[in-house]
Amino acid sequence: MAAGAIPATKLAYFDNMWAVQATATLLSHLETEDGRRALILDSTIFHPQGGGQPADTGFISGAASGFKFVVEDARLKDGLVYHYGSFENPRDDCVSVAKEGEEVSLYINPQRRDLNSRLHSAGHLLDICIRKVGLSHLEPGKGYHFSDGPFVEYKGIIPPDLLQIKSKELEKEANALILAGGKVSAPVLSYNEAAECCGGVLPSYIPTDSAPRIVKLGEHPGCPCGGTHVADIADIRNLTVTQIRTKKGLTKVFYSISP
Repeated sequence: MAAGAIPATKLAYFDNMWAVQATATLLSHLETEDGRRALILDSTIFHPQGGGQPADTGFISGAASGFKFVVEDARLKDGLVYHYGSFENPRDDCVSVAKEGEEVSLYINPQRRDLNSRLHSAGHLLDICIRKVGLSHLEPGKGYHFSDGPFVEYKGIIPPDLLQIKSKELEKEANALILAGGKVSAPVLSYNEAAECCGGVLPSYIPTDSAPRIVKLGEHPGCPCGGTHVADIADIRNLTVTQIRTKKGLTKVFYSISP
């Protein structure tokens, strides 16, 4: 089936961020313009890279036709999630064996998903702590929640003489919140409900006619987010503020968590 005729992929991880196994229907298998092979399903629990979070990896198998497709990357494009990878033990007829319309099983690498979720939740926790340590003038921007040097970037600066002090305060506050714990939820809400959940206002990039997904850590104000997160703040386990850099009106807070 041509990609243009395929309905948008249902992002099943919106319904259950902690599922690592699921079933779906294979809609298409194709070779993309860059030469990679991809599978497109009607729904997926694989999180595609985006929003500062890396893609899930794992595999997709079809019991009826007997194929196993190793997923090495996933990307969202024009409403479709492309699961990139390769067939295990490929044969000349592998592509013809995988039948469009058949039910397939999805398996996510649980260790990678857990780490990605903990890193992403830790980034959101820093947003909460920023306000609690007297840095509410900093405006949250982009986040990088990969394991090789995660950070959250803010518009605004911290005076150089306060960098070390605020670093320690942020770390102390974050670990106190982790110790206390609190349920994490990610509902899809109407625009007005989402604004209320986020403290009364949403970022300007959120369309007023949309239904944003809001991630909420405990009783703290929420934030628009399409990623996966832990079930409880305590699941982050720990957070270390490794460095704070201020440059050209921007502040980057680098952090780490234990594996």
